[in-house]
Amino acid sequence: MLHVIMLEDTPEEAATLRGHLERYAAEQGFEVSITWLTNALDYLEDRPAADLVFMDIDMPGINGLEAAHQLREHDSVTPLVFVTNLAQYAVRGYEVDAVDFMVKPVSYESFRMRMSRAMRAVERNTARSLRVKTRDGLQIFAAADLLYVETQGHDVAYHVAGEPAPFVVRDSLRHVESELAGLPFVRFSSSALANMAHVRRVRGDEVRLSDGTTLFMSRARKREAQAAIASYLGGGF
Repeated sequence: MLHVIMLEDTPEEAATLRGHLERYAAEQGFEVSITWLTNALDYLEDRPAADLVFMDIDMPGINGLEAAHQLREHDSVTPLVFVTNLAQYAVRGYEVDAVDFMVKPVSYESFRMRMSRAMRAVERNTARSLRVKTRDGLQIFAAADLLYVETQGHDVAYHVAGEPAPFVVRDSLRHVESELAGLPFVRFSSSALANMAHVRRVRGDEVRLSDGTTLFMSRARKREAQAAIASYLGGGF
């Protein structure tokens, strides 16, 4: 199921884009769920999760470019496509890492070609992004930027590179570990697991990460963790 958010304040143009999306999904053999929003404020306040966002630029209140800049403050990875009649803004899409830019009116043939490009971005993103729902709302970040996860009472804290504070979520480390299966994370103790791509030094029970954090391997987890790290560094993961 592909989850799409469509920000468009004109009903007729929203209907055209919906038709293109549904036709493309039918041709490619997958299901699509489309959420239509008419203004950027609702989107920024609710932060609904999506695999792909289509955004008009010329909208009332906050325009699409302003909304995209705010989106990138908490979501650096979700693919974004601008759909607008303001072609002069195309270059500015690079400021917010837009995947593509569609100029209205969008024919289906043009949409199909650009949608195929967007889908490649979605496929790459699916394997490398994480979504966590914190008390402050949904946070989306690249899995590669996750340094480590540790327990804090009945919560877990996601420590992400470049973020001034961890993202705290009511969850268990065991569940997080299962969610990260298939990614290069290893459990060091009953209270912490870390991204092996960020391991810079292992000395005795100490593990130094790329941001300078030192974690400690428990006696019960040490042998398994060391083996996992050796396999990862040797290209065996």
